[in-house]
Amino acid sequence: MPVTVIAGYLGAGKTTLVNRLLRHADGLRIAVLVNEFGELPIDADLIESTDGNVVAIAGGCICCSYGSDLMAAMMDLAKLSPRPQHVLIETSGVALPGPVAASLSLLADYALDGTVVLADTETVLRQGRDRYLADTITRQLADADFVILNKADLVDAETLVATDAWVRSVAPRASIVATRQAAVPLDVIVGSRLAPQRGGGLNLGGPAATAFASDAFDVPAPCDPTALAAALTDPALGILRAKGFVRDLDGQRVTIQIVGARREVAPSSREPGDHVGLVAIGLKGRIDLSAIAEIVAAAQSVTKPPPSSAA
Repeated sequence: MPVTVIAGYLGAGKTTLVNRLLRHADGLRIAVLVNEFGELPIDADLIESTDGNVVAIAGGCICCSYGSDLMAAMMDLAKLSPRPQHVLIETSGVALPGPVAASLSLLADYALDGTVVLADTETVLRQGRDRYLADTITRQLADADFVILNKADLVDAETLVATDAWVRSVAPRASIVATRQAAVPLDVIVGSRLAPQRGGGLNLGGPAATAFASDAFDVPAPCDPTALAAALTDPALGILRAKGFVRDLDGQRVTIQIVGARREVAPSSREPGDHVGLVAIGLKGRIDLSAIAEIVAAAQSVTKPPPSSAA
């Protein structure tokens, strides 16, 4: 199961993001793990029932408290039937997401899909320079694949530019999006729904999607998936997230996933008859769909070298 770690300092908007994702799950079975309930983080109108530390949410999603034992909660999730299709781990405001993400390697049933860190645009610069808070803030951001500069509507343009530049210096490998009310489409945060289809990109839907663009790219010929994935992580392309299925130079089907500067190439579990291709999502005006198309086309011109002859 793919896992997204959601982190950020107190008040950055983590719970707002989680509730937004649950409202727009669109049939995806999401499990949310929170450090502790306290005041219930899930919007009341989403809740169908409660049973101890588990809350059932409309649309087949659940929310669980893991307290001090995340690993045990993850193992319990893997036993559910039907199993969740994606897991969100909302860390506490002072937690570092890196160790949480690293712990997933100890669990055979899970794989890291990405680390999302929210920052309060109005306060993160001040917090990042505070003698007591700076270490936590900067280490959280440094662990991110994707940074959401939340509450960007509360600052002027000059402050937003300065904050964006500072965050890029602290989190150079992360993609960064400025928004309000954590308004980021599900498909940008959760890559497990992305499936390239013939005839265009995704229907990102909803008011949160107006700043985003996507497109699908056919990849009918074999290619070097590792080289293609590396090329697509070029920041100049403006890709926030990409996923797809291609055939390598041996004709084997593989999955490519990209979030921020992180990329993963792995054997695909899909059936041989399934469509191959890639979907890429980015900000309108920043994602260079033409350049992506050129890179995808060029990748398919690579041929497998002939086997070396024995001396």
